[in-house]
Amino acid sequence: MKAIITVLLAEDHVVVREGLRVLIEADGDIQVVGEAITGREAVLMAKHLRPVVVVMDIAMPLLNGIQATQQILNAAPKTKILVLSAHADPEYVDQLMALGVVGYLTKQTSAEMVARAVRKVHCGETFFSPSVAKHLRDHYRKPVPPDRSFKRNNIRLTSRETELLQLIAEGHVNKQIASELNISIKTVEKHRQHLMEKLNIHEIAGLTRYAIAAGVIESSVQKTVA
Repeated sequence: MKAIITVLLAEDHVVVREGLRVLIEADGDIQVVGEAITGREAVLMAKHLRPVVVVMDIAMPLLNGIQATQQILNAAPKTKILVLSAHADPEYVDQLMALGVVGYLTKQTSAEMVARAVRKVHCGETFFSPSVAKHLRDHYRKPVPPDRSFKRNNIRLTSRETELLQLIAEGHVNKQIASELNISIKTVEKHRQHLMEKLNIHEIAGLTRYAIAAGVIESSVQKTVA
């Protein structure tokens, strides 16, 4: 009897998530034990459910897939992270590889190949889409150690600053941000001011443009810009 491979799906598109679940469970050796629609939910569910594999999208609301991956691997280092994303940019690939993901698939990949990748990473192997594998062969160098930060244009943001930037860019007000991060509104205001000073950007529209350019969010997940 085959061992059951438990999987958490972190994907905010319902159709993609539900279709993927049906197809990867078809052979009976993979069981989807949870479905997360935000990055923050993915972290909480991974800590609670301890799945063998997390299939992670990058463009997740509230907390992007890169930050969620980092937090999951910090809390549950035995969990395998398999990225399934529309993005195959070298910058994303390098950053996630440095964090410790063991597979990276593009969304052009068939569900059959996703199931195959889940089985491979469960057995301790790695698995990559052809375009990602080519990048790794041609360009990948020894990764720098993960350091809980996001860096672009020589500006390094901490994990908390990146979370805050994403929430601001998604249109959340201070009260909502305080609730999501479990901190006081005054602390949010303080972090927000420090972030603006650090980036030398002093309006929400500018922060939103920066977040999109930096890949922290996609323009499609933006809610409102005050």
